Amino acid sequence: MDKNWLLCDFHIHTTLSDGIVPLREVIDLYGREGFDVINISDHILDEASRERYLKQENKAWSIPKEQFPAYMRTLWAEARRAWEKYHMLVIPGAEITNDTDGYHILAVDTKEYIEPTLPVAEIVRAIHEQGGIAIAPHPHHGSEANRKHSMFLWDHHDEFAKTFDAWEVANRDDLFNVVGLKKFSYVANSDFHEHRHLYSWKTLLQCEKSPESVKAAIRRNHLVSICLFR
Repeated sequence: MDKNWLLCDFHIHTTLSDGIVPLREVIDLYGREGFDVINISDHILDEASRERYLKQENKAWSIPKEQFPAYMRTLWAEARRAWEKYHMLVIPGAEITNDTDGYHILAVDTKEYIEPTLPVAEIVRAIHEQGGIAIAPHPHHGSEANRKHSMFLWDHHDEFAKTFDAWEVANRDDLFNVVGLKKFSYVANSDFHEHRHLYSWKTLLQCEKSPESVKAAIRRNHLVSICLFR
């Protein structure tokens, strides 16, 4: 039997880190718009950057290690509500963010805290050991000035080409043609921080609506498409 295409977004931030929309409101927004699968990916930030943001802006913009179990419980509760109300799959995750060394890594279906100061390969290994998948977000130059903090992965893309399960070929309104030219496995995401970011590039997957099927589809990168959601 043919499977339906699932409308997905794997890169979403809330007020739990640096987004401006509360988690519950984010869930309801995506649910009302008919999304099938989303990954909540609030930041885990390296300590040096946390201290810098606290000093400069009086906010850390991330989930501290001691609060990560509570963050997971909150996501699990909202995931249950999203499934019951919208039949939408919410996968708990995080953006493991090292602004000091310049790499960001999306973890889809993570369960435990992962230290952002670990080397890239060790972070990805830890994600895989938890049964998750690792995505390289906004890997190339785009329209957002702060992406200068995440160019490390692309600067070393030959080394990390096979390390990641997928790379973002599109992020918000940006298309990264270089990812396509390299024939890397790909997804497209919103990097959602505020309501207007809903209308951006998204991923379509043809698979069953379950965490394991979604992760397998991304790894396999077969029957994957992208669309500009407007």
